[in-house]
Amino acid sequence: MNFSYVILTDSCADLPAKIAEEYGVDSFPLEICYENGDVEKNDAVDIKDFFARLRGKEKVTTSAINMEGFLGFFEPYLKAGKDILYLGFSSGLSATYKASELAAEELREKYPERKIYTVDTLAASLGQGLLVAHAAMRRLSGGSIEEVYRFVEDNKLHLCHWFTVDDLFFLKRGGRVSAATAVLGTMLSIKPILHVDNDGHLIKVSTARGRKASIVALFNKMKTTVIDPEKHLFYICHGDCLGDATLLSDMIKEAYPDATVMIDYVGPVIAAHSGPGTLALFYLGKER
Repeated sequence: MNFSYVILTDSCADLPAKIAEEYGVDSFPLEICYENGDVEKNDAVDIKDFFARLRGKEKVTTSAINMEGFLGFFEPYLKAGKDILYLGFSSGLSATYKASELAAEELREKYPERKIYTVDTLAASLGQGLLVAHAAMRRLSGGSIEEVYRFVEDNKLHLCHWFTVDDLFFLKRGGRVSAATAVLGTMLSIKPILHVDNDGHLIKVSTARGRKASIVALFNKMKTTVIDPEKHLFYICHGDCLGDATLLSDMIKEAYPDATVMIDYVGPVIAAHSGPGTLALFYLGKER
């Protein structure tokens, strides 16, 4: 595929390598930092081993991409005569997008003949990935960089993210719930229902009693907001809980037989903060 512009993202999009290759999308990997001092690029992580380490209560942190990293990522495309459309991880969750803006500003001065667009998707995980996929599909249909950029800006607040988690202590560590809520919620099997809001923040919206009820809650949230579900593309990501993801997928396919559902792992960057048992559903809706 030889386009006049490239679509770029970062590894927080959790876009499977096969889909990224199919759509011709390149991704910048963030870093995963382990308690023992080891550091890995997101795309080099063995995902099953990673979740085993999380279940073993190993502390894992993540590192944002800095401006210098983006300069090194963007510039080869500009030198090759390509324009750039970058769709970045939510500024409400990371400093990564701000660094991409600073790099783009510097490179616009150095390459005034090139177009460089950066988009704060205000999205995360396969929500960001789904927005990237929609952008890439429009490029395949002949959309110019300006047309695809405008589509993304016009539709990013229609990209719905609904999450639940199985282990509240990961949310406690990130300051999303209090220690008392984590202890009591674990004892009573209370599961939070969360979403990414219009400012790109992950917030708790409601709760459900038990895992099955939390999965049904995700499905019900989707039913009230989804646009054209029969023709729709749904992405589901899971934190090493494929059975739960398959259950959610089956519910969607039963309700909307012609819909397309894709399931994959939540990536290490997001999973480091949400833990094993994370389950998330993404789609285009009337509103977030």
